[in-house]
Amino acid sequence: MNNSILRNIIRFIVLLLVQCLVLKGIDLRIGEFDYLHIIIYHLFILLLPLNMPRWSILIAAFIMGISVDMFYDSPGLNASAAVFTAYLRKPVLQFLEPQGGYNINEIPSLHHFDISWIIIYTSILTFAHLLWYFSMQAFSFVFFFDIVLNTIFSFIISIIFMMIYQFIIRPKY
Repeated sequence: MNNSILRNIIRFIVLLLVQCLVLKGIDLRIGEFDYLHIIIYHLFILLLPLNMPRWSILIAAFIMGISVDMFYDSPGLNASAAVFTAYLRKPVLQFLEPQGGYNINEIPSLHHFDISWIIIYTSILTFAHLLWYFSMQAFSFVFFFDIVLNTIFSFIISIIFMMIYQFIIRPKY
């Protein structure tokens, strides 16, 4: 088996277990303030290799999302957000493409790109992921302010955890 495939399978399992066994159990409620949710499983999608075909990224995202849904008892919610994030990945990568282009064998990580690029890339896709997630969870614009507050506060805490993961693990492949 290819070394890159094995690393991505391990990353899939680690992020799935961290999200579902550790982060799901953390209660960040402060009285009536229930807008902090740590959601980092989509980092798996963000760290897939640049040369991976779009259809396989969408399938991997669906598998990750539906796996999280099984733990969270939320049929299809995480799967739809993960597929949405995977779909947006290519246009965001094209928008952020460096002047010389990408090395086709790289992954979007701190090992290959500078911190500002990683923060922008991760922020755009994380914000889109969380906005989709909370919009589908509420499924009504009656809860517009709840959707916005959930997205903003969850975005801040999720980005912090994702950057910590990037600094600790520093994935190369």
